[in-house]
Amino acid sequence: MFDHSLKHALPAAKTLQVVQTLLRNARESKDGAIQMVFCEYADTLLGPMKKTIKPTPDNNSSTTDSEGQAIRVAIAQAYLDHANIVADLGYTDLAQKSRKRADKWGGPLAPLVKKNRRVLQPAIVDDGIFVEDVLPPSLPWTFPEADGRVADTPQLVSCLSLLQHSEESLDETLGSEALQWLKRTRESADERTRLETLVTDLIRIFTRDEIKDNMAVTEVLCLIPVLGEDDFRFLLRLFLNNVNESPILDLGALRGLAQLLKDASPGHLKAQDLIEILGPVSSRLQETHSQSADQIFELTVAVCAILDAMADTKVSGLKRVEMHEPLLAFLGGLQGSSDPHLKYYASYAFQALLCIPDDESPWQATVRRTTKVVKGISGLVSAVKGLDLNGFLSGLQDIQEGFDGIQQVFELALGAYEGVSAIYEGEQDLMVSLKEGLTFDRKRAWYSALRGVDTLIEGGELAKFRVLVCEAPCRMDIAFQWGVCQRLGNLANDPLWSPVTRREAIQFLSEIYRGDSDWGRSPQVKGYILRLLKQLSMASESQHDAGILLEALSTDGDAAKQDIYRSCASKGSNSHLLRPSLPEIASPSLLDRAQKKTDVEADLRRLARLRIKERGGAIYVPPMAKANIFAPNEKFFPLIPKVDRFLAGADKVLLLMGDSGAGKTTFNRELDLKLWKEYKPKTGRIPLLISLPAIDRPDKDLIAKHLRLCEFSESQIRELKDREFILICDGYDESQQTQNLYESNGLNRDGGWKAQMVISCRSDRLGLDYRDLFQPARSSPADPDFFQQAALVPFSTPQVKEYIAQYVSIKRPLWEASDYEGILGQIPSLQELVKNPFLLTLSLEVLPRLTDPGQKVAANKITRVQLYDEFVAQWLEQNKKRIGAQDLSDKEKEAFESLSDDGFTQQGLVFLRDLSEAIFREQDGIPLVEYSRARDLQTWKEQFFGRKDNEIRLLRMALPMTRNGGRYGFIHRSILEYGVSRAIYEPQKQSGLKLQSVERDADKRQRRQSTSSTFSFEWDAMAFEGDKGMDQEREAEAIEQPLLNSLLAKKDFAGESSVLQFLAERVQQESLFKEQLLAILQRSKIDKNVRRAAANAITILVRAGVQFNGADLQGIQIPGADLSNGVFDGTLLQNADLRKVKLRNCWLRGANLSGARMAGVKFGAWPYLQEEYAVRACSYSPHGNTCAIAVGNVIQIYDTSNWTSIIALHGHTDVVSWVVYSPNGLQIASCSDDKTVRLWDANSGDIVLAFEGHSDAVNGVAFSPNGTQISSGGDDNTVRLWDLQEKVVGHILEGHSDGVNAVAYSPDGLLVASGSSDNTIRLWNSIDGSVQRILEGHTGRVMTVGFSPNGEQIASGSSDNTMRLWGAKSGKPGHVLQEHSSYVSSVTFSPNGEQIASGSWDNTICIWDSHSGAIGQTFQGHGREIYCVVFAPGGAQIVSGSGDKTLRLWSVQEVEASVSILQGHTDTISGVACSSSDGQIVSGGDDKTVRVWDVQSVGSPGRVFKGHASSIMSVAFSPNYFQVASGGYDNTIRLWDIKTGAPGHILQGHTGWIKSVAYSPDGSQLASASSDKTVRLWDVGSGAPGRVLQGHTNFIWSVAFSPCGSRLASGSWDNTVGLWDVRSGKLERVFEGHSEAIYCVAYSPSGTQIASGGRDKTIRLWNTETGVLEQTLEGSMDAVNSLAYSQNGLQIASGGDDQRLCIWDSVSGQCLVAVAGFDESILSVDWRTVLGKSYLVTGGIDKLVRQWLVVDTEDGVDLRLCWISPHGELKTKDCILDSVQDLGRINIALMKQGGAVGEPVEALTFQQASRHLVAVSGAASKFKQLLKMK
Repeated sequence: MFDHSLKHALPAAKTLQVVQTLLRNARESKDGAIQMVFCEYADTLLGPMKKTIKPTPDNNSSTTDSEGQAIRVAIAQAYLDHANIVADLGYTDLAQKSRKRADKWGGPLAPLVKKNRRVLQPAIVDDGIFVEDVLPPSLPWTFPEADGRVADTPQLVSCLSLLQHSEESLDETLGSEALQWLKRTRESADERTRLETLVTDLIRIFTRDEIKDNMAVTEVLCLIPVLGEDDFRFLLRLFLNNVNESPILDLGALRGLAQLLKDASPGHLKAQDLIEILGPVSSRLQETHSQSADQIFELTVAVCAILDAMADTKVSGLKRVEMHEPLLAFLGGLQGSSDPHLKYYASYAFQALLCIPDDESPWQATVRRTTKVVKGISGLVSAVKGLDLNGFLSGLQDIQEGFDGIQQVFELALGAYEGVSAIYEGEQDLMVSLKEGLTFDRKRAWYSALRGVDTLIEGGELAKFRVLVCEAPCRMDIAFQWGVCQRLGNLANDPLWSPVTRREAIQFLSEIYRGDSDWGRSPQVKGYILRLLKQLSMASESQHDAGILLEALSTDGDAAKQDIYRSCASKGSNSHLLRPSLPEIASPSLLDRAQKKTDVEADLRRLARLRIKERGGAIYVPPMAKANIFAPNEKFFPLIPKVDRFLAGADKVLLLMGDSGAGKTTFNRELDLKLWKEYKPKTGRIPLLISLPAIDRPDKDLIAKHLRLCEFSESQIRELKDREFILICDGYDESQQTQNLYESNGLNRDGGWKAQMVISCRSDRLGLDYRDLFQPARSSPADPDFFQQAALVPFSTPQVKEYIAQYVSIKRPLWEASDYEGILGQIPSLQELVKNPFLLTLSLEVLPRLTDPGQKVAANKITRVQLYDEFVAQWLEQNKKRIGAQDLSDKEKEAFESLSDDGFTQQGLVFLRDLSEAIFREQDGIPLVEYSRARDLQTWKEQFFGRKDNEIRLLRMALPMTRNGGRYGFIHRSILEYGVSRAIYEPQKQSGLKLQSVERDADKRQRRQSTSSTFSFEWDAMAFEGDKGMDQEREAEAIEQPLLNSLLAKKDFAGESSVLQFLAERVQQESLFKEQLLAILQRSKIDKNVRRAAANAITILVRAGVQFNGADLQGIQIPGADLSNGVFDGTLLQNADLRKVKLRNCWLRGANLSGARMAGVKFGAWPYLQEEYAVRACSYSPHGNTCAIAVGNVIQIYDTSNWTSIIALHGHTDVVSWVVYSPNGLQIASCSDDKTVRLWDANSGDIVLAFEGHSDAVNGVAFSPNGTQISSGGDDNTVRLWDLQEKVVGHILEGHSDGVNAVAYSPDGLLVASGSSDNTIRLWNSIDGSVQRILEGHTGRVMTVGFSPNGEQIASGSSDNTMRLWGAKSGKPGHVLQEHSSYVSSVTFSPNGEQIASGSWDNTICIWDSHSGAIGQTFQGHGREIYCVVFAPGGAQIVSGSGDKTLRLWSVQEVEASVSILQGHTDTISGVACSSSDGQIVSGGDDKTVRVWDVQSVGSPGRVFKGHASSIMSVAFSPNYFQVASGGYDNTIRLWDIKTGAPGHILQGHTGWIKSVAYSPDGSQLASASSDKTVRLWDVGSGAPGRVLQGHTNFIWSVAFSPCGSRLASGSWDNTVGLWDVRSGKLERVFEGHSEAIYCVAYSPSGTQIASGGRDKTIRLWNTETGVLEQTLEGSMDAVNSLAYSQNGLQIASGGDDQRLCIWDSVSGQCLVAVAGFDESILSVDWRTVLGKSYLVTGGIDKLVRQWLVVDTEDGVDLRLCWISPHGELKTKDCILDSVQDLGRINIALMKQGGAVGEPVEALTFQQASRHLVAVSGAASKFKQLLKMK
């Protein structure tokens, strides 16, 4: 802490002085710990003094008796002071010791009296003046946006000044805005550089200006605090040169120089600089002496500033003779000036110069004896730390030798020691160090005191300023008072100080003027105060206060003082009285000019920060994508790496597709953010996220328009045109574009913008040939198209969880992530919905409103529209609260109260509905609305966006909308679509969606009042026939009229998938809506004006899953409707207007279309050509107008316009293996197993040439691109090249070790590729026949090979079930494409090379992306292996030939709208069961899933249970319908909770697959039948195994419990039925009679009968008591697979391999009804009565679940199809086509191939139509003539 080695170094008197200083510091300190430190050190110094000074006089003392007594008294006083201080601190023991020592040192204490020293008492001023410190004046803190315009130079200086401070030094009063700005800017090197560059630019502009006026000087001087050293020194030289070189003194430069020196940052000024500056300025001052008083004054002020700076900078060694003495002499002369102001400044400069040691000054000795001198920025005092105290005192002793008088030496030593020692101890501040004044040589203390005053004022330490001024020992010095008054005047005149501070400055002047006893009676000072007040009262911030005081002083004081007043009042003002105000900054300022330059990078950084800010706090889960919209969702990959590869490659356009809400915009924003973070200034590609709907006409000048929206100037845009961009174009579908934006904007053309484009579009908005809207144009088909695509796939479960975790972390809801996951896990329909990111967001928002966390809920069905209902209502309610909490005006309050009274949320929904309808009606659905009050005052927009109606404005504020200037839009397009759906049908009530607990739901098993399924069409309930009464007609009209007044009748919605989905779900919720839509259909029969509404109505109904089996739709008019996936079995559609209707995958079995108009219908399928033999090869002509196919040993040529045969080419004597057209289309080449290659005339069919030479079957043939050569390969292991001009073989290429199966030419004709059974591909030179490369990799024989159109790739297919891609030039292997399950027999590239089609012996065709190898579409339909596939020349179709003897056509690029339809089984259904409680159906099949269907309610499957490792063979409902059991091929039984979806027990024990499971009637036990020949019983509750029933000798295929549960029947492949006692496990009876395996058994409801069926095609009925065979039901035409009794036991349903569903009379054995509408075997049947109605459910090999209504009729029983699970193909069996109009030959062929009957009306040819028109015109002319005659 202290250096105790010093305590013996000082004489007693000096030690005592140090003690007194320490105690004084202790008294003044406010910190108790510091006070104690001072006291301890003082006590340490006092202790040893008794060794030199005895408490009582001693004869041996070196001190005289009088001197010793004085010191003893002082020591006693010191101990007493010490005692008082420590007592106040609470140390009573120490205080007591000090008092005792005080008594010991001298008894009565006496004050220390120093001779010849005048003690000046502190001055007294009013207690209200400068009581406390204040914040120093400063401009308000304002901050520019990053890369934004800086408002003015003071703002620039403020910002840079703030950046220069360390965090520790920052004032807490800065505020959060300043701190946030500082944090952001410190993190951005670019922004800091920009601000610093502005300073440099401003100085450069100032330098370039020839005339530097005062305003420019003022502005550049503002920069001083933030100038770097180089800039500071540059300005310093600039101003000095202007002062020196100007013939007439440049006062602006001189003032600038002075200000630079005054405000210089530490370290910027060097000692030598100041010496060099002082010389010329001093010379200029002396030269100006006789010229101008103003110039002398300004020069003197400048000299003051220079000398202050020299003192601050510790300049030493100023040459006495050359500079020091002449300047002192000159300044001394000025002290005699008559101008008191000049005299003051001269005196000030004189004192300052004395503080600068010359080259002989003893002051150097003092400095040399210090180890470190730190000067404050004001230069007020040397704050010395770590100095040699003895050396310092020794130096002071040297100084005193030059002074006159012991008193001066004592005051100097005391003042310096007190200040320095206190700083040495870390506690003394500036004010105390000057309190006693510092006087050196002939220097006066007032100069240093005034420097301290300046520092305190600058820091706002006005309380210390007051103390210093009042207690300074130089207080009575006239120069000091003059300086103080000047500073008080400047305080009062400065508008930056507060009014209180300015007023108190005036009051202080008053105190000095009036306080003669404290301040003296100097007339100079009094007069100076009066002149200051006069100047202030004339024009200043303190004009009022100064005027009042000035008037009051007119009568103050005696006559002499009043004479002074009168003398001053009569004199004019002096410009030197107050510090002159700096002139205003010019306009435009230097900064304005500096910012005028185009700084593109700064604005790009601003744009980047804006994008980053917009993404702040956003939830983002990296999406997965598939190759295209046709690819299965399971074939996904991470999207961002694909995009990275795209951006790194040469391709130009990437199309990103996805459903509404799939996350396209989120991904685009994240990609934009990523690219901005990676952006490299000046050289990097610039990312632009462009919202296409926000751009007017984006098809032209897209980039420039977007840059203008981002506030880039035209010059900047021109500059940017040379840069490269990455365009992220969002919302192509929302912009309603039909243009190829890449092409229409001329991207990457000469003189155009250079860019890659990522563009997003909703999948359901893409149509046929959608690629044409996006891919760059090509000059030839062989050119690359520079196009890629990807389609977002739904979230996976891990992605959903990650999204929820981020949502909880960012949004901080009341729920935890586990709460959300728990509820979602209980609701199957919601689990499917939340795979869509936007719907997931909605779900997370609304779920807390619907249930409590942790609650077990029933398996409620939540639909998309319900989520939106809840979300929008919640949004409105929350914003109602927000608006209500705002400070509204009276009119706004009135409007708010009115809305609240009427129901704020309901009014908001109405506003949403009306606005959405207007946007669809007026803007064709473009979601962004631009509103300008001036432009749109008389338009529809004023109604919704005007400002006059407060209610409208409040409602708009409450909607889920965003606003950017005059642009308004919903937060997501789907909100707009939701609003449109409400505009069409306003729900009769809000959804009121609440999740019921399991317990409550269990008490409400009767959930519905009717069994009428949403999916059933009960047309007989409609009563709208024309012959009904007028009242009924009016009633019917009333039902549908609201819809006819809506958008439903004004706009086609077939393409609006999202709107249709909302409306479809409304149909499922509200029966009234369904009735209204059906009424419109009925009305369309007689009113063509409702055709559009009717088309929309039936589109909605079909989307909702309504099935029109047997409905009477005769005469309906629905042109343009989308009936895809609709079910119309047996529907009456005679004379219906079905023009341009989509019928993809429709079921029209037995439908009557007689007389219907069907021009332009789209089935989404093509007819196939049935041939006599397998179709081995096919080839399109170059123009695509004909197609040649190889059938047997004949080549058939078809006209592709109608697929009729033109000609047959005969000549080959064995199977034709391949066929190909020549490049010009005039010839056809073929090869055959007859070992020949033949050349045919394509028009006549004549043989041109027959090449013989192969010694075995020829498998492949190809034309060279120029048509002059043919290559062929065969089983003789050779490839032969045939010269068509010479008509001979050119080369025989040998090298393969096995047969050659395929050959192909490269596009340039230089290479021939051959694929061989030796598993290799060889590349040959077509000119010389040399082998170029051998491609190895396949593990099976290569069956097919082909080149890409650009020659870069080779594709090959093999018997190893793979297709491989190879680099054609390098031979390097590429992707290995694995999807086929059998040989890949044919591969072909699309004409543009982007896709590859592969045909396989697994009967499928796959479409692949040639770049990524990702699979797209898969086509199924052939019944046997596929031999050939080929693209049509346009690339839109594929033709394939198969061993099933058919040629089939497939549409490759037709895109269907993304329809939310039921997801069905993808393989055979082996088991079905139906609930008697609520009609739910459960099914299981070979796709390893158990699916739950709620056909009575919404149109989505319930839960999908997955867990089995193999096929599911059987399913069963528990008796309470809370549980499902499934048995599988994996030898296990699994139990599933139907409500929660939780998996239950897994029952293991069987050693073979489980074919049948059955619950006991009480649900406690489960029986299972297995191929291990056993029946096992299980405890359902515990899962524990029970008895094992053994007795059968072969597979057991079926089990059934008796109604009482005591018995069990089993059917086995040993041809017997076993009857078992459940309790004992004994086999009671064996029923024998079947001749083959038994597949099924069923117990009658009475328990007295068992039915069994099996492979012998019979159903046998057994008496359970007697064992007697009661009936044998014969009539089945194949094996019986499943049986079920009716509830009353009188009837039995059966299904089997004869593809019929039959109902039998159990008494008579008669077959009551047989439905033969199945295409495959029925494997499972269940019969249940649901709420009084009897239903059958079937499942089978056709992958479909069907529900049938069993109806009792007069003739017996009838079956009506109610519902069918999702299906994926067109069905037209028995559809009646009589007199159908304009169906077209191809569609007729398609329907008839499906089994349609009847003869449509042939469409008229052009010639027929012309003749018909002429005949009609002639008849009309004759009719007119007859009329005239009459």
